[in-house]
Amino acid sequence: MIDIVITSYNEPKSTLMAVNAFLKQKTKCELRVTVVDPFPDVEKFLKKNIRDKRFAFFLDTGEGKNEALSMIFQEYVSTKKDDFFILSDGDVYVSENAVEEILKKFEDPKIGFVSGKPVPVDSRNDKYGYWSHLLFSGIDKVRGIMSEEGKFFQGTGYLSAIRKGIIFEVPLGAADDVMIPYLIWKKGYKVSYADKAEVYVKNPGNWNDWVKQKVRNIKGHENIKNVAPDMPRTKSFFNEIKKGTFFAISYPKSTKEFFWTLQLYPARLYIYFKAFKEIKQKKTYKDGWREEEIKSTSMMD
Repeated sequence: MIDIVITSYNEPKSTLMAVNAFLKQKTKCELRVTVVDPFPDVEKFLKKNIRDKRFAFFLDTGEGKNEALSMIFQEYVSTKKDDFFILSDGDVYVSENAVEEILKKFEDPKIGFVSGKPVPVDSRNDKYGYWSHLLFSGIDKVRGIMSEEGKFFQGTGYLSAIRKGIIFEVPLGAADDVMIPYLIWKKGYKVSYADKAEVYVKNPGNWNDWVKQKVRNIKGHENIKNVAPDMPRTKSFFNEIKKGTFFAISYPKSTKEFFWTLQLYPARLYIYFKAFKEIKQKKTYKDGWREEEIKSTSMMD
């Protein structure tokens, strides 16, 4: 059984699109798509619009994504070698080959975690869209290299997968895309990158939303030193400078894009400064669904 778990937060139309993208997958494997959302109205909307027996819904307690995933891991527990969890979000959708490309990686019994490839749907013709293309391309390159070298790396929460029966809960206090590959790796399994399994993402389209999202992400990654101090870091301020500077400068294809690249440097410095300041003020990462709404990242709602 392939259990696809979509965690969502009151985005019924976007979540419907996310569910349908998985139900349309061409695969011979038995699959079930489960949405976990804390809003009863979302359950009503989805059940009204989805007439597929492979669909299920869990009403979440609203205590956070990690808590929701832990609940599902225990509810759908299995130790069969061909049973997997595929994890995604309600505000994204996947390519038609995503499931099969992920399953190909699990043909190696030593692989315990697989990350998909986030692809921005934003236009490269405006600054925030361009920034999303640059940043996604940079992390795509890093994940590809580290996967080929057999090294540990942090995956994406937009689309990832694990073997069932390895972990049964996700600790609170750090982002799920940080903790899950780490826990799998600590069990002696390898992590892998399925760069042909694409997940399409709408990124923030204005300064306020961009800052909110990035600061929250940084806090979620920086807090791992308190939760898992021995975890190898692939996302950090210093790694970004060390591995990303030359790539960013070489990425632009026009004078306009080069100017936007130069603007990205002080913007990244600012969000790191803001995140570290909030951490120092004890405004640490909280595993709630969302501390603040980021409207510009919604696909349809």
